[in-house]
Amino acid sequence: MGKLLVIVGPTASGKTNRAVSVTKRFGGEIISADSRQIYRGMDLGTGKDLEEYDGVPYHLIDIRPAGDKYNLFEYLRDASAVRRDIEGRDRLAVVCGGTGMYVEALLNGLALPEVPVNEGLRKELEGQTLEELTRRLERMKTLHNVTDVDTCKRAIRAIEIQTYYLEHPELAVATRPEPVKDAVIIGIDIDRDTRRRRITERLHSRLESGMVDEVRRLIDSGVAPEDLIYYGLEYKFLTLYVTGQMTYDDMVKGLETAIHQFAKRQMTWFRGMERRGFTIDWMAWDMPEDEFLSHIAERLK
Repeated sequence: MGKLLVIVGPTASGKTNRAVSVTKRFGGEIISADSRQIYRGMDLGTGKDLEEYDGVPYHLIDIRPAGDKYNLFEYLRDASAVRRDIEGRDRLAVVCGGTGMYVEALLNGLALPEVPVNEGLRKELEGQTLEELTRRLERMKTLHNVTDVDTCKRAIRAIEIQTYYLEHPELAVATRPEPVKDAVIIGIDIDRDTRRRRITERLHSRLESGMVDEVRRLIDSGVAPEDLIYYGLEYKFLTLYVTGQMTYDDMVKGLETAIHQFAKRQMTWFRGMERRGFTIDWMAWDMPEDEFLSHIAERLK
């Protein structure tokens, strides 16, 4: 396969807009690397902003119903298949998103086995606190991904997966990793103060656009509140508000803080990727478009 262009950065940095510009200029298609934009009906809360794509083909958005549990195994399988299809048509594949775990695993060429449900283990873990589950998981592996212990459901699934790998060490990596060669990784660099301002402005804009009603519609359609809470961030806080467990003001304040913390964790992950050997070319979030595209053209040669 040819060169793979990857555009990463924290939330509210303008990644999608940059990816759209690139695909229009160089004849590409976008592969989303966002773990929540997978789900249909979760639009405002995940910041899909589909109008930004302006006709540009995109993949791995709106492919699962809300309430489903899409995982890393499925992402690696689907993203690899999409990339082969795009490049088989002589087009540029552009991976764009802020889920660092997805991006890094894809670049590492990992292929993971599908881990089945372990009902016995789930019954054993049922009723344990998040702190207890976290301690158990920490005894099994180093926690690089804090979203593993964002909720009890996530922690139980992470323990289930790790238990499976311990019981089947030969399947811990199903195939020998084949790291992506010729990957061009662009990071959208945005200073902390601007990032925080944009996050706050975007949050209030989405609340005014009906983000609370979106959560109500999802619940009314049959999605269980606990399943929405599982997704974290907007869906966790908005669901707690809609179900009467949090006041509106506390919800907004708590959610804003959580998004700022999330953006910080995203940057920690990307900086960690650099320490783990990946070269990320950081470019200013407000760089003029022509200058940005000229730089990309040089990197793709």
